[in-house]
Amino acid sequence: MAYFDAASAAPLHPVARQALEASLDEGWADPARLYREGRRARLLLDAAREAAAEAVGCRPDELVFTSSGTRAVHSGIEGALAGRRRVGRHLIVSAVEHSSVLHSAEVHEAAGGTVTYVPVGRTGAVSPSGYAEALRPDTALACLQSANHEVGTEQPVAAVAEACRTAGVPLLVDAAQSLGWGRVEGDWSLLTASAHKWGGPSGVGLLVVRKGARFAPQGPLDERESGRAAGFENIPAVVAAAASLRAVRAQAAGEAARLRELTDRIRARVPVLVPDVEVVGDPAGRLPGIVTFSCLYVDGESLLHELDRAGFSVSSGSSCTSSTLTPSHVLKAMGVLSEGNVRVSLPTGTPPEEVDRFLSVLPAAVSAVREKLGAPTAPRTASAPAGSLVLDALGKLCPIPVIELAGVIGDVPVGGTVRVLADDEAARLDIPAWCAMRGQEFVGEEPADRGSVYVVRRVS
Repeated sequence: MAYFDAASAAPLHPVARQALEASLDEGWADPARLYREGRRARLLLDAAREAAAEAVGCRPDELVFTSSGTRAVHSGIEGALAGRRRVGRHLIVSAVEHSSVLHSAEVHEAAGGTVTYVPVGRTGAVSPSGYAEALRPDTALACLQSANHEVGTEQPVAAVAEACRTAGVPLLVDAAQSLGWGRVEGDWSLLTASAHKWGGPSGVGLLVVRKGARFAPQGPLDERESGRAAGFENIPAVVAAAASLRAVRAQAAGEAARLRELTDRIRARVPVLVPDVEVVGDPAGRLPGIVTFSCLYVDGESLLHELDRAGFSVSSGSSCTSSTLTPSHVLKAMGVLSEGNVRVSLPTGTPPEEVDRFLSVLPAAVSAVREKLGAPTAPRTASAPAGSLVLDALGKLCPIPVIELAGVIGDVPVGGTVRVLADDEAARLDIPAWCAMRGQEFVGEEPADRGSVYVVRRVS
């Protein structure tokens, strides 16, 4: 098997494994105690904090270890909002933030706060002016990821941080995906990260709160981690996290160049090898190991199973892989095709031969899924004015509405329309994307008693 899902969780780095095993013998005691075993544990914890702080570019007393990256995000947002509650209750986030940030925003709104969601372009990047325009006198906090977890697009953190600093608003940066590659530039105020993203053990997060940033920890507190992360520290895991972060940073420059060449190869070859594919994300301003593409007329979950049988572990943002049957909020915000979505995220050390093997099996995997789904079979139609056609796709899930649309578009004359009646949430994203890819005109969406009507005009 070739593991190509490092953006979800990177394989445990050899240095992390060594540090974990070594510190199990020395780091089991309570670091708050003054006896010999406690002092040894405290030395390990302090050394890990200093190493992590050096990698982040902050003071050791600004960094605490949490039980996960998600916990770091939740604690960071809650504490920053509470620390500036006299200023106001307005929060700014991008539309493509990690779900941990968006869940915190939902809780904030439910409690009476206000949230502005800054949109992104088709590459997945925000505009610094979007944040500048969203800033208000009652803005308590702004959040922006350093790089997107689904498509790898890097965000203009330094420019957004400058706009926030000018307005006197702290910026929290979710650096989970990028911290293993380098420091986050800019005058940010808070930063979060998660060790399992760079090859450390799971269950270790980082929360950095710069000196001068108003912060009021929420929930029951204790004396550990400056009162910002309650509970007994998992010292062996913390030591392994810091050691692996230092190790991946030492090889980051060379490995980044190598992985970027491999993902560039995938970006260039996939559209040639597989018809009707859209490669998404910024082609240049992106993390080196991530490449994402979407395939028309493909069930994303079935494609993942085909690739798994062929020996490849990849991820997907297609609606068919979600228990909620809604498309990825990232792909939706970008306005790109969501069906048949594949995210390839290469771990460090991936050999070129594995990438070449992936490219060799991908066309057959896509073809197999498309063949199983088949061409449109007797799509239901209703009477409509001359030159138009109504396609009833109610109750049909991604990618069937688009497959049936492709099957009937030739039944109307050039200039005629197909009105697609669908209640699958993914259709709202995939039908306009199909029109853009196939050179047809998406006229718009109209309300219906059930679902929506998507109007498509035949151009050629």
